[in-house]
Amino acid sequence: MKPTYAQSGVDVRAVKAAQASINALIASTSNTHTPDFLAGHYAGVFEVEGRRLTAHCDGVGTKLMVAQALDKHDTVGIDALAMNANDLICVGSAPIVGVDYLAMSRLDEELVEQVMAGLVAGCKEAGVALIGGETAILPDMLKGDKTKKNPKRADYDLAMTVVGTLEREPITGKEMRVGDALIGLESSGLHSNGFTLARKLLPVKEWGKEMLTPTRLYVKPVLDMLKAHASCMHGMAHITGGAFSKLGRIGAHGNVGFELDGLPKPQGVFAELEKKVGSQYELYRTFNMGVGMVIACEKDAAEGVMKIAQKHGASPSVIGHVVAKPDVVLVRGGKRISLL
Repeated sequence: MKPTYAQSGVDVRAVKAAQASINALIASTSNTHTPDFLAGHYAGVFEVEGRRLTAHCDGVGTKLMVAQALDKHDTVGIDALAMNANDLICVGSAPIVGVDYLAMSRLDEELVEQVMAGLVAGCKEAGVALIGGETAILPDMLKGDKTKKNPKRADYDLAMTVVGTLEREPITGKEMRVGDALIGLESSGLHSNGFTLARKLLPVKEWGKEMLTPTRLYVKPVLDMLKAHASCMHGMAHITGGAFSKLGRIGAHGNVGFELDGLPKPQGVFAELEKKVGSQYELYRTFNMGVGMVIACEKDAAEGVMKIAQKHGASPSVIGHVVAKPDVVLVRGGKRISLL
């Protein structure tokens, strides 16, 4: 039997069920600063003195275990920034400031320097000011990663919170219409999701370097697209945990679905994962398979949106279209596979 994400310890269906109850609790805390509360969307939206702002918090996950296996930690900070900034832009927000949280089993100054190198590089690329953070020493909680290359290296976890500005109405997906084009922006690799399964399938000695390729930042191309085509861009989805089932997050706001009939042929690490996983459902519900961001826009605007992506080296392609039935359907090898 081929391994699955759930068997590896991450049951996406169970997580989504838990999130539904969590979102209801979160909504109960709404106050005068949250008139545009977006439960379950990519970013929280709030207002301060009439100005609309956004916030998001995320971490790097078990990709850090690959970093430990190679004793290479100078890029994971980019992942921490990207997992937040790429979510903020999905509602049309421009990320502006961030704070980090680095927890270690003990003080490891060399580790701190490497992690900070990535954080600073990511922030500079996205135009984000790193205005503070927290360094926690937690020896009783972080007990030890037996796979790490350097036994003297501290064990650690890394997360960030990023705040952005929102100068327009939030792009939620409610404006999506049947026939809208789905434009996929190329990923740089696995990004920072699916590693609980990927680490079990890919030998780190052979694939570790590629697995550590940092998450691509889509901030600059998407903000440029919004300057030129905001009225035609109806929804955006960052393809992270749950992979293409994430489209359901914006589909729910527009009561529409998605047909993915133009996804790129798996290359590199994704081709290797396809050999080992087998199930198309499992692949496209766990990994981004070469597409890290999806933009739903008016069909007539697709060419202009893709030209901007090309200018930024984001290698866009039309991967499908919006349909009436609420679902996310992968069309591959003559089969239609629901990813929800």
